[in-house]
Amino acid sequence: MSITPPRRTKIVATLGPASSHEDVLREMILAGVDIVRMNMSHGSPEDHAKRVDLVRRLADEANRFVAILVDLQGPKIRISRFKNKKITLKKGDAFILDAGLGIEDGDQQRVGIDYKELVNDVSAGDTLLLDDGRMVLTVTEVSGQQIHTRVETDGELSNNKGINRQGGGLSAKALTDKDKADIKIAAQFEADYVAMSFPRSAEDIEECRTLLAEAGSNAGIVAKIERVEAVENIDEIVRASDVVMVARGDLGVEIGDAELPAVQKHIVTQARHLDRGVIVATQMMESMIDSPIPTRAEVFDVANAVLDGTDAVMLSAETAVGVNPPNVIRSMARVCQGAEKQPRSRLSRHRMDDKFDNAEEGIAMASMYLANHMPVKAIIALTESGGTPIWMSRIRSGIPIFAVSRRLSTCRRLAMYRGVFPHLYDYAAVPEEEVNRSVLNYLRDHHWLDDGDLVILTRGDQIGEGGGTNVLKLLRVGAVFQANNS
Repeated sequence: MSITPPRRTKIVATLGPASSHEDVLREMILAGVDIVRMNMSHGSPEDHAKRVDLVRRLADEANRFVAILVDLQGPKIRISRFKNKKITLKKGDAFILDAGLGIEDGDQQRVGIDYKELVNDVSAGDTLLLDDGRMVLTVTEVSGQQIHTRVETDGELSNNKGINRQGGGLSAKALTDKDKADIKIAAQFEADYVAMSFPRSAEDIEECRTLLAEAGSNAGIVAKIERVEAVENIDEIVRASDVVMVARGDLGVEIGDAELPAVQKHIVTQARHLDRGVIVATQMMESMIDSPIPTRAEVFDVANAVLDGTDAVMLSAETAVGVNPPNVIRSMARVCQGAEKQPRSRLSRHRMDDKFDNAEEGIAMASMYLANHMPVKAIIALTESGGTPIWMSRIRSGIPIFAVSRRLSTCRRLAMYRGVFPHLYDYAAVPEEEVNRSVLNYLRDHHWLDDGDLVILTRGDQIGEGGGTNVLKLLRVGAVFQANNS
């Protein structure tokens, strides 16, 4: 009997103090992490370099492909710091955001702001939300470098909390000088993906791609959808990116929690329709920072993202500072697998009425249609760049896509995509007439297939050329295949 492939939905885990120890990280990888996120808002380049080296070594030991995602900090739209670390505000209090105040001089009446241009972006009547919306301020007056506000909610306000303007409209550039330096660091890491914070348009994404190319990197770009403007420009941002992330923290603050579920579903749908990857992130299992089990609401949240068709679900503080990161990974994996058993997660009419731009895309779509209408055990895509299996992964199916590549970078990058299981194998070193047989035997010998399994194999006539997939074959593994196929 063939081994049942692992869950199709991928898991992104943020690394931090709780997950940097070798034993913990090894257990996380064995528990099923597919992508690790390096948050450039915290830690030194040296710390991140050590973590990258450790992830790569432990993934090799576990015979798994784990992608590295470098998450750029983006503009710091935050308050500064208080003399006593935090204050308590009551509804109706007057409070000032002061661009001219020292970074450590906040008190009960006012606090500095890191983003000095905020005074030019707001006006009387605007609503400002601090600390992910926990503190609400109404702007009453803007005078010089001071934004006068009225407090609308009781609560504590502590150092360095984020600021959002309800409805969006802040003018901060998406790429800061720190981000540009971190792009070079990501290139040195040979990062598989770079996540861009707060993009507003396709031009922001293209600027990031240009800087990556100049640094010698071909990392995929993850566009974090965090601004109202990004939602308004979602199609152009999706097309310019490789993957989009529904970053529900800042996005939920800007558009309001009531609007967030529908917007999340729309972004996931558009990403898949436009043949891009998609991650759902933020507070997916937040209670497991301290708790050994998730809440029922968190279970439903993760399962709904899977049923909507997300490629990956992401953990942040749960694995960065939580009490038991490996346990969180195992819990999320169980929920994903439970959702994947539902017929809805395997059905798709994606692009059934579309025309295709090239042979590679047409082969990918034909393979998935055929696989969903015949007793096929697996699809095998021989790939240089990963393009064909990525297109295949846009079709919902319970059938595994084995992406066989001779390029390590391609295998790592494909760890992001739903239903794709990469395998590193140098089929170009095999005689041309033996390639099909060799690949099938490799997968059988590694217990992914059994003799007699019916499979689909796609490849190019010219082995080793990227973008050249133009062949689709139905093959049977083992004795029947060997007797009747060359």
